[in-house]
Amino acid sequence: EVQLVESGGGLVQAGGSLRLSCAASGFIFEDYAISWFRQAPGKEREGISCISNSDGSTEYADSVKGRFTISSENAKNTVYLQMNSLKPEDTAVYYCNLVTYWGQGTQVTVSS
Repeated sequence: EVQLVESGGGLVQAGGSLRLSCAASGFIFEDYAISWFRQAPGKEREGISCISNSDGSTEYADSVKGRFTISSENAKNTVYLQMNSLKPEDTAVYYCNLVTYWGQGTQVTVSS
């Protein structure tokens, strides 16, 4: 059974940093790409970054490029999202995703 469990969200002031984690199980981690999405209140879910666990290639949405860094640790079956220079508009529930599987999400709130 595929499971994705996010952690690391919280309340931070604008300009601060957080690191989110996505612990994965139930599949061959190295064979897949994992993505981070976010959904702000009243808005559609937005894809913000993804990483291929086979070759380490990464992609970022323009809204987070240069501020967020995605990485993975295959030995721990975990994907991270380092978020720096946070802005109030980054406030959202953050989810990790594998194909059709989703975690439960973790809330990130950035105060101005």
